[in-house]
Amino acid sequence: MNFLPEKIDEYIEKYSEKEPELLAALNRETNQKILQPRMLSGHYQGRVLSLLSKLKAPKSILEIGTYTGYSALCLAEGLQEGGILHTIDINEELYDFQKKYFKKSKFGEQIKQHIGDATSIIPQLEGKFDLVFIDADKPNYPKYFDLIIGKMNPGGLILSDNVLWSGKVVEKVEAEDESTQAILKYNKLLADDTRLETVIFPIRDGLSLSRFKG
Repeated sequence: MNFLPEKIDEYIEKYSEKEPELLAALNRETNQKILQPRMLSGHYQGRVLSLLSKLKAPKSILEIGTYTGYSALCLAEGLQEGGILHTIDINEELYDFQKKYFKKSKFGEQIKQHIGDATSIIPQLEGKFDLVFIDADKPNYPKYFDLIIGKMNPGGLILSDNVLWSGKVVEKVEAEDESTQAILKYNKLLADDTRLETVIFPIRDGLSLSRFKG
């Protein structure tokens, strides 16, 4: 969901950095062949992720929720030489699709794919992270936070997608709406944690940026 008028969205995209050719091809193929293509970060949000990563220049990145690999490639653009991006997805059917585009990019050797339950994989990853991007199943957002917060380097960034959840965060929440309840809990966790500085951007479905003070 976009919260700005369509013409404003189009204007913003027009005067932001152009979408790289490889990512444009990935965007097209995702829309042609993969279910739920709206899950893709897309041109504008992808450029935001790329620029934030470049400003941070991370040595280590963790992405929770790979989908078709678009956001991973955007984040990888900011990696230091020799840096590593770990990306986790539960859908093993997308592995080869992701791999194809990773190999076409210059970051193929720097991206490590993990298939399975992120709550089991994250504790097994060694080292700490300079940047974490969370864009996976919403009910587990609070759990992901608990798992990554101890793995953040001082000054590290946590990027969280879908934090406005189609505007449901300001509506009456149904008792069975587990995803919205989890997003509300997660947003409060970020805002209340004194170790973090957090802002929410109304980009697409809401993107929050949190800096871990350490």
